[in-house]
Amino acid sequence: MEKYEGYKFAPKQFLLGVQFLFVAFGALVLMPMLTGLDVSVALFTAGLGTIAFQIVSRKCVPPIFLASSFAFIAPIKYSVEKWGIGATMFATVCVGAFYIILSLIVRIKGSDFIHKLLPPIVVGPVIMSIGLILSPSAIDMAVGKGLEGVSKNEALLVSGASLLGCVLAITFGKKIISLIPILCGIAFGYIVALMFGMVDFTGILNASWISVPNFTFAKVSDFNINAILFMLPVAIAPTIEHIGNIVAISNITKHDFIKTPGLKTTLFGDGIATSLASFFGGPPNTTYSEVTGAVKITKMFNPCIMTFAAITSILLAFIGKLNAFIHSIPTPVIGGIMVLLFGVIASIGIESLIKNKINLSNPRNMIIISLILVSALGGLEISFGFISLSGISLGAIVGVILNLILPKGESLDEIEQGLNQENIKED
Repeated sequence: MEKYEGYKFAPKQFLLGVQFLFVAFGALVLMPMLTGLDVSVALFTAGLGTIAFQIVSRKCVPPIFLASSFAFIAPIKYSVEKWGIGATMFATVCVGAFYIILSLIVRIKGSDFIHKLLPPIVVGPVIMSIGLILSPSAIDMAVGKGLEGVSKNEALLVSGASLLGCVLAITFGKKIISLIPILCGIAFGYIVALMFGMVDFTGILNASWISVPNFTFAKVSDFNINAILFMLPVAIAPTIEHIGNIVAISNITKHDFIKTPGLKTTLFGDGIATSLASFFGGPPNTTYSEVTGAVKITKMFNPCIMTFAAITSILLAFIGKLNAFIHSIPTPVIGGIMVLLFGVIASIGIESLIKNKINLSNPRNMIIISLILVSALGGLEISFGFISLSGISLGAIVGVILNLILPKGESLDEIEQGLNQENIKED
């Protein structure tokens, strides 16, 4: 198929749905592993969220898959440690509500509102801080910090193997292989970890084949204003990621999903999916660019395929042996992947600044970028009595406020146009 023709139920495409889930699987399960959330719940809520998104955008469903958002790794880890799992899950339910509110504003004021509130000068440094703030934990995992009976050199060999497998898949992988670098890296590292005797199969042997995921339901009694205000600004990055992915899938399918069903609908669907996922104790959802890449390669545009991927994800959530196998992956294997992944997240922030030609010689832009990064990474915490802000959330709020109050400067495009006009006059 080379043309988007809307949603068409096609049972024969079930295996294609399994293939698309395979593309998303590595990132999907990695996020809950790093935050301490239940992997089976993440599988369940990814499927549930994707189906909810399709129901919301039923008039014109984009062929995308929603699953665990990496932007929330550091915030969830911090929030669970400080306020507990219940308050954290309720806060991420509110993140979904934030998306819904944004969608209503877009419905009233148009999509340009988001670009004015969250321009690249704010989004770029916030994304950079997400990657950089996580880098120490990646190194700790890569060197096997806290692991008993594993030397630093052994841990580095295993993490190096997983990193190498990931890099090779990205660099030399063709078609689908290039879209599953995380799975390739984990497989490579897991094999090396087996050689060093780091893998314990006890959990797999003792696990039952069928088991119910360990749902942690968010309750109103878990309301904590600090956790909510800490979590909400983190939603800036996934919001921009969502818009970027909708634009990408529009370019691939040659159908403008920004207009139909519209950003107001897709953001609303993402919000419903995220709130549902968090209600069950799963990580916030986001659109997966890996799956969008697979759509581009296969040219299979029927959204029904994503329905089958979602159903498969829900079914896998109830396989206890699979959950136990995922938990058997040694820490250094994941650490090797994280060293690259967190760096990639930071580089995406840099790319955003470059792609949008942000003039870094402009004092206004330097001030915004500098204060976002230092506020997010420097350990600063500001308390207002009943609330406190720190880390990525503080950096994001600082960026939004500075962007609104500081006078705007010229972009590189405007400077280039001015120089060209001066050259024309001189000629």
